[in-house]
Amino acid sequence: MENPNQTMRAILTVVGAGFVLTVALGAVLIPVLRRLKAGGSIKEDGPTWHMSKQGTPIMGGLMFIGAIAAVLVLWGGSHVSAGFRGALYVYCFALVFGAIGFIDDYMKLVHHQNEGLSAGAKFLLQLAAAILMTVLLRYEHYLTPNLYIPFTNNLTIPLPWWLYMIFAAFVMVGTVNAVNLTDGVDGLSSSVTLPVALFFTVVTAQWGRSELTVLSAALLGGLLGFLVYNHYPAKVFMGDTGSLFLGGMVCGLAFATDMPLILIFVGIVYILETLSDIIQVTYFKLTHGKRIFKMAPLHHHFEMCGWKEKKVVAVFAFVSAVFCLIAYLGVMERYLP
Repeated sequence: MENPNQTMRAILTVVGAGFVLTVALGAVLIPVLRRLKAGGSIKEDGPTWHMSKQGTPIMGGLMFIGAIAAVLVLWGGSHVSAGFRGALYVYCFALVFGAIGFIDDYMKLVHHQNEGLSAGAKFLLQLAAAILMTVLLRYEHYLTPNLYIPFTNNLTIPLPWWLYMIFAAFVMVGTVNAVNLTDGVDGLSSSVTLPVALFFTVVTAQWGRSELTVLSAALLGGLLGFLVYNHYPAKVFMGDTGSLFLGGMVCGLAFATDMPLILIFVGIVYILETLSDIIQVTYFKLTHGKRIFKMAPLHHHFEMCGWKEKKVVAVFAFVSAVFCLIAYLGVMERYLP
């Protein structure tokens, strides 16, 4: 992808392929999920009007997971190289988290309740996946222990490998769960992640990392295709299968490009959602029942303030887009020839 025009055409082709394949898979998968009665249970501590969503099929994330895999197979078949392994590693990393989410979703469906895997089991599985990914990326020389600082003209802070590994595992597990927490309103998690996918598509294309460009563009197309079914009122939810996979993709791309701190900007919505939940729980315990937000996480607070789901999604996606643009400006010097 060296010629700008060829690069743009290739990106649009991949985005289009991801979109079409996701829509096609959705047309097949949703009726199957309905026949299997794979409807999710709605948490009773959420907004009362969400109870009308009871029974909406979950595991819809399988659509874009399958579509991205198909794009990688089609592209990798004619571009087999050492570089292709980078895209494959990131995808497989995300797929492991998606598998954890799938087990969680399956257990919820079997037991007909909101509880799937225990928090401890989920954390240990995620931590193991994060450590394995970090070791693999280090072994393949995609990572350095030099922590790149955006907006600083390529300033890096060298860290001991052991400290970097701890940092990486913490960031990976935190990011994946933050994306999962954001998936609470029709179309929210996918809409918020669209600008993130676009960000990684653009910067990896400028950097000449064509394998990661294809992966990011496939993710972008897959999310657009998923929104065909997931926009309000949603016909299907991505479930933990999809949200944990998305979290894995986002942090996998950040680490594969060796700039994990960029997650502070591109993941601002995920961070705010998580902080609102932490603040709410902590304050509730310290004050024996008082709350700062009307409901946590943050998207529910705005719903309780009277915002419609479409407005929540539009505003949060806009915030994500603005911060992704800021992130791009912050890393421009890293991609200049």
